This record gives sequence, C-alpha cells and structure tokens, in this order.
Amino acid sequence: MKSEIASKESGHFHISVNKTICGGRPIVKGTRIAVADIAGYYLMGMTPEEIKRDLPHLGLAQIFDALAFYFDHKALIDRQIAQDREKTVSRQYSAGKY
Repeated sequence: MKSEIASKESGHFHISVNKTICGGRPIVKGTRIAVADIAGYYLMGMTPEEIKRDLPHLGLAQIFDALAFYFDHKALIDRQIAQDREKTVSRQYSAGKY
C-alpha cells in the first residue's frame, strides 16, 4: 500500500512516516508502534492512560499525538486497522480449515 503521507510531512511532532519502516505506516517516532495500534486500543474503549499502562515505554504526549494523527487522517488509519483485522482473521481461520 502506498503511503498517502510523505515522510516528514505528518505535522505531528511524535509521529514519523518512513517507507522503510513498518511498510510506510505512521508510527510513534523511535518505536515500531503504529498509530493504527494506538487507535485500535482507543476504539476498543481504552483511555490514553490505560493505553500507557499497556505500552509503558510511551509517554502520554506520544499517545495523544498518535490519537490526534488518527483523527486528522481517520480514513487512512481506519483502512489500516481493517487490513490488519483481515490479516489476523485469515491467519487464524484459513480457508477450508473449519
């Protein structure tokens, strides 16, 4: 999937987009944590503080910036979340297995 956001143009201090890291998906700088992962936790009903408890190496500023990025680029991140979900389901329940 071609990234719709060029590297260094995210407009978010804690977010990086580099086609050589995580397939060009937006990530929290200095980590391999995708914005889609943080958005997924949020969409499951977790608060930023609860997300930090599960990802203690991230600061709250990083989490809030990832959520801000998600809301600024909701369509893109929602597609990534859906693709991740499809990959997970297809691995767990491969065709003809059940």
